This record gives sequence, C-alpha cells and structure tokens, in this order.
Amino acid sequence: MRKSVSPPAVLVRRSPLGASLGILQVGALRMRCALGRAATSVFKREGDGATPVATMAVLSAYARSGRLPGLKTGLAVAYTRQDSGWCDSPTHPAYNRPVRFPFSAGAETLQRDDRLYDFVVVLDWNVRSRGRHKGSAIFLHVAREGYRPTEGCVAVSPADMRRLAPLLRKGSRLTVLR
Repeated sequence: MRKSVSPPAVLVRRSPLGASLGILQVGALRMRCALGRAATSVFKREGDGATPVATMAVLSAYARSGRLPGLKTGLAVAYTRQDSGWCDSPTHPAYNRPVRFPFSAGAETLQRDDRLYDFVVVLDWNVRSRGRHKGSAIFLHVAREGYRPTEGCVAVSPADMRRLAPLLRKGSRLTVLR
C-alpha cells in the first residue's frame, strides 16, 4: 500500500533586512523573496500594496510560452495569450478572476513586458470566496531585479522559481506569517 505524501508547507516570513523583503521556506530549502511595498497586513484591501498575512491554497499556474523553458511543476498550467488579463475592479462581477481583453473594467495583463508573470502561481486570496475590495491578483511570481517590492504578491528569482515550482501541487498551501 502506497503512503500518501502531503504537499510540503510553504512558509513566508518577513526578513530582518526590510519590511518588503521576505524569506520563503519549504522544508530545508530557503530563498529570498519580495513582499508588498506596504509589507504585510492582516487587513488586506484592494490597492493597499500589502501582502496578506494568511494561509492560502495554491490553486493553479499561468506560464508565458518561451519564458523559463523546462520549468517543471505539479500544478495545472495554462499558457497566457496577448489578451489574457486578471480583473482588479472590485465592483465588476469578474473581480479577481481571469478575463480576456478588450475588457470593460479594470484589469492587468498577464503578458507583461517584464519577467514578473513569466510563471505565476495563483494563490487563494479572495478567489474561491470573494469579497469586494478585499484584494485581487495575489500571486507567487518572478521577482523584479533586486527584489524590489510587489503590489502585494510574493516573488522569487527565476532560478528560485525553478527550484520551487516542482514542489508545488494540488493541495499545497502558502502561509505568510506575521
């Protein structure tokens, strides 16, 4: 009889080097990460720039074709297109959901000019059970050069994403600690 192995816990805590810097840990693996420009918050709101203090299920992933070739993961992956977006308009019925452009309300593109969304892991912050103005597009994604702050996401280097992505699968959870 095969024993079921639980997905490893992904823990994120703030770094002593700065409020918008973090340390992401999976078992013995540790890596730097960027956090929101407003650090972390237990009172996450749309547009506040904070990374929510919460335990979030890892839901799925998006990848941009031709970027980060050979990256492996146990998650369901959808490939983005030029018209791929994510609604960030709290009053729209598609709030915090994937959308296609052209789109009548506020949304961000999933095919950015920079590397941030080359591989994106969708975290269950306000996704399965949505509340208006509670925050949208909280992802685990690729970091900017120098780990500059995010708008509320958790971000790691491309090399660290290659090490982390194979560990993620259905049932994984990411916890941002206070």
